[in-house]
Amino acid sequence: MIEVKDQLTQEKTEHSVFNNPSFNKHEQVVYCYDEATGLKAIIAIHNTVLGPSLGGTRMWMYKSEADALNDVLRLSRGMTYKAAISGLNLGGGKAVIIGDAKKQKSEALFRRYGQFVESLGGRYITAEDVGTSVADMENVRKETKHVSGLPVEHGGSGDPSPVTAYGVYMGMKAAAKYKYGSDSLEGKSVGVEGVGHVGEYLVELLRKENAKVFISDINEEQLKKVSSLYSAEIVSVSGIYDLDMDIYAPCALGATVNTDTISRLKCSIIAGSSNNQLADENIHGKMVKDKGITYAPDFLINAGGLINVYSELNGYNREAAMESTRKIYDVTLEILKRSDVENILPLTAAKEIAEERIAAKSKR
Repeated sequence: MIEVKDQLTQEKTEHSVFNNPSFNKHEQVVYCYDEATGLKAIIAIHNTVLGPSLGGTRMWMYKSEADALNDVLRLSRGMTYKAAISGLNLGGGKAVIIGDAKKQKSEALFRRYGQFVESLGGRYITAEDVGTSVADMENVRKETKHVSGLPVEHGGSGDPSPVTAYGVYMGMKAAAKYKYGSDSLEGKSVGVEGVGHVGEYLVELLRKENAKVFISDINEEQLKKVSSLYSAEIVSVSGIYDLDMDIYAPCALGATVNTDTISRLKCSIIAGSSNNQLADENIHGKMVKDKGITYAPDFLINAGGLINVYSELNGYNREAAMESTRKIYDVTLEILKRSDVENILPLTAAKEIAEERIAAKSKR
């Protein structure tokens, strides 16, 4: 009986919001369920000190509800830092829909989800993310005005992926400037893990600068397409960590920088678009630094997409969004230098800057 009781206690803890290791003073967590459409979603609002929370909706076939909860808690916290360090008057929020994006999507499901977003009264503004699209956001928009990343013809900014990729590219160039003394990526070898929307645009930018690009992805069809379009060399999903490369660019899901992969990585820079790249921020952040690898904080250099959809709220201007995204270069350099001066991890330095801005607003 003791073993059964311990197991039940563990299961309850895994599904508990307050006991979840990724819970970090989140203001609100909402579970959304609708039997008719099959909707199972979690919306997490982390912090709204700087403004309403804004973050995309991810649709993924999570192995368990506990995995979905952990993901949405980590992602929403990252959005708080992302908005704060980018100087945006936004808070951090995120949502996940538990389901197969290739089989379970429907207009009814996203409209029902839109009703849940509407019920939050503007505290959370959604957008597209992994597994969702501009078309899905159009269906959400039929039930709530609290959505961004809409098609250009409807007054939105369209697909934010090109701007996200540009921000990652700027962050990567800043890391190269810090590491090599020059921000030129010509001749540098870059391993891009994940060539979905953002990854493909990043490959395009890298190849235009004559970087040598290696790519991996679980989607064989997309992999072949990107390889053919940009003359990028295909490597296996697991083999990318063993490449002799200058820069590793994780652009798929998070936690790919972990104890196993760090021991195999031969790169000198990690700079990619994935959220929560470090499986454990403290343990693996230190391992990366001890190995002499420069880490460009993910929530900073992948902020281009957020900057892009934020601009919709005040009337979209593509040139202004791109110029704001270009500034990621300067902030990345500032953070890498600060981490040296204070002898702290780059991620810690980035968080300090974000938290200083939030704290200053809280005191007003």
